[in-house]
Amino acid sequence: MGVTMPQITVSGHPGSGTSTLVKGLMDRFGWRSLNGGDVFREEAKRRGMTLAEFGELCKNELDVDRSLDAQLQTCMLEDGAAEIVESRLAGWWAYKLNLPCVRLWLAVDDDERARRVASREAISFESAREANRVRAGVDAERFAVLYDLQPEDTEPYTHILDASSLNATEILEQVVAVLEAEG
Repeated sequence: MGVTMPQITVSGHPGSGTSTLVKGLMDRFGWRSLNGGDVFREEAKRRGMTLAEFGELCKNELDVDRSLDAQLQTCMLEDGAAEIVESRLAGWWAYKLNLPCVRLWLAVDDDERARRVASREAISFESAREANRVRAGVDAERFAVLYDLQPEDTEPYTHILDASSLNATEILEQVVAVLEAEG
């Protein structure tokens, strides 16, 4: 009675449109979201560290990263949990926790992700592409060491949406259709 649980997890590489989609879902359904990046930022703030300093700590002390992921999983299981959980590994956690929700991966090709990041951050396409490449490499290594997995592996996802050629409205409408079909 009154227990809320995630309806959807939203995962994808930087520039794939996860944050834009989550905002659209929140506006459409009046849902709340839990963002793994927010958990990261809150912990950095709690420790009195900048994001860069905290990121370095996580890189050097893997148990810190594991504890953040455990926090996210705990939040996903709590009474009154947010209906939307957004993080690179949210789909994996919902899968491993056997949460009955839509687990979405937004797939976007490298060039389109670079275009989106370049536009959002007002940097060159080449800079965005290189930053995405470096970040993906660091993340791939970290997730392999921590959990022996890659976020984009298809195993945990109930739905994979190729959003390379879709605009934000088209992505939202396709995901709403999935949610309505599952509901």
